[in-house]
Amino acid sequence: MGNEEKTRYSDAELAEFETLINEKLDKAKGELKILKDTLNKSNDEGTDTTSGNTKVLEDGADTAEKENLSQLAARQQKFINNLENALIRIKNGTYGVCSVTGKLISKERLKAVPHTTQSIEAKLSQQN
Repeated sequence: MGNEEKTRYSDAELAEFETLINEKLDKAKGELKILKDTLNKSNDEGTDTTSGNTKVLEDGADTAEKENLSQLAARQQKFINNLENALIRIKNGTYGVCSVTGKLISKERLKAVPHTTQSIEAKLSQQN
């Protein structure tokens, strides 16, 4: 073994990342379900006409909260899609390779952001 740079992660390392991503996926899907359930619940309560005039005052706050929940749900859905795409990259052997530089993304970065497709260097160079 020379000190040539690795071009991909080993199967053992990929399996490790796969476990990490699946854990994050389960958690993310659980959170998305809670968000959707909350959204659906607030929709059900919106049809309650027994409270009369006080409902009108609450509607503004309700709407803002609903929009907030919708945004959170959309962000969560995007996160889930990104994680699922990462699992596909693990299967086809391109996981952990920077889409910009073609070099391996550091393990530390992948552990923090397992669905990333870019190394820190590539991300920083795009901000300039």
